[in-house]
Formats: sequence, structure tokens, C-alpha cells
Amino acid sequence: MMGKQHTWALVTGSTRGIGKAIALALARKGHNLILHDRGSSKKEANAAMKEVLNEKVQCIYIPADVSDNESCLKLAEQIQKHCGTVDVLVNNAGIAKDRTLKKMTPAEWSEVIGTNLNSMYFVTHNLLELIPDGGRIINISSIIALSGNFGQSNYAASKAGIIGFTKSLAKELGKRKITVNAVAPGFIRTAMTDSIPVELLDSILNLIPLKELGVPEDVAHAVSFLASEEARYVTGTVLRVDGGLSF
Repeated sequence: MMGKQHTWALVTGSTRGIGKAIALALARKGHNLILHDRGSSKKEANAAMKEVLNEKVQCIYIPADVSDNESCLKLAEQIQKHCGTVDVLVNNAGIAKDRTLKKMTPAEWSEVIGTNLNSMYFVTHNLLELIPDGGRIINISSIIALSGNFGQSNYAASKAGIIGFTKSLAKELGKRKITVNAVAPGFIRTAMTDSIPVELLDSILNLIPLKELGVPEDVAHAVSFLASEEARYVTGTVLRVDGGLSF
């Protein structure tokens, strides 16, 4: 699988945050990158592409709505045209719209399920024939899938669904030597966690054995390992990257 000239990796939601860190980690391992987002910020996309190209690999950017099947079909068509195959697929794109179930609107439920969970089907189904034997699929879940969280029933349901999807697909694709794994991040320092009030952040840190938030690179390193040849015999697993919060 390794080799700058022949391996392509798609990371959805990869123009900022954890997704961009994953893309850069894979580029440093020699993968050519397909960057993706909804197409809302050309500035972010151009900046991310510049960083990836600095790693001396090829890089293209394709916007798409991962919650829409037709958009994902067009994404797959463009990837087939420009790249031929996708050796590593990282389903990372996700959103949160937190509210207690009593106050949650149908739109807030549907948008989170659509972007976080339906995308697993839309992206992976449309790209499956482009993934060669021996390929890698890595899905980004969350420790919230394992523990639940107040005000996040939609998010927890979507991320728990990703785990079931991962385990089932791992059994289906094992005969092709395609591994399918999930990574479950804990509290990672991003724009989202930067908005957490100091008092709440202190209480969260008290629950984490390592007493600090993770950084996007911590998740990226885990994904990079699962995408590597060293992880060829690892499939159907959920790798927690949470500083020990969930045990």
C-alpha cells in the first residue's frame, strides 16, 4: 500500500481541525490526499491544500455534501476520474447540535444523523468499488458513543451507529483483506472545546487520568497507524484516544 506515486487517501471534513491533522499525518506517510469539505470556505481549503503539498505529495480538493447520496456519487465519480482508486478512506466529517431531547427539534436530530451516520453509507457505498484489496477504512466515532452525554442524544446515537457499521463492514470486507476500524476520540482541543466554560473544563480534566485535553495530532497518529501495513491484522476494533476518560 505504501508509496507516494500510487496510494490515495480521502479524508472527509479535512480542511480544518482533526480532519486536517489526519490528512497531514497521512501525507507524511507518503499518501496522496483528497481533501474534502462542504465547500463553505475556499480560504480554509486552499490553506489545507498548501500544507499537504508541502509534504511533497499530490493533493486535490473535492467539495461534497456527505449527507446527500447524489453528492457522494458525484464525489466518487470525480475521484475515479482523477485518482483511480482510494487506498485509504477516513470517514471523519461530523457535526454536533447539542440540546436535551425534550427541546431538540426534528431538524437538529436529522442533521446530526445525516452528517455523522448516513454519510457512512453514502460515502463508503459509493466509493467501495474504488477501494482495492488490502485497503483501509477508518471511521471517526467518539467516546460519547460508549458513555453517552447530557444533551447529546443525537450525537451519541450517530457515533454509536458508526461503531456498529464499522464492525459489520469489517466482517463483510475481510475476505478482500480490507480492514475497517473506528477511532473514538475523547475531548480534543479544537474550536469546539475552546468554547467550553472554564469551570466545566476543569471538571472534565478531573475525570481524565492524563489530566489534559488531547490535540488533533493524537487522533491523527492513531488513524495513521490503522492505515499502515503494521495494522494489517487489526480490523473491527474501536481505538479510544481519550486520555483514559472512558475506562
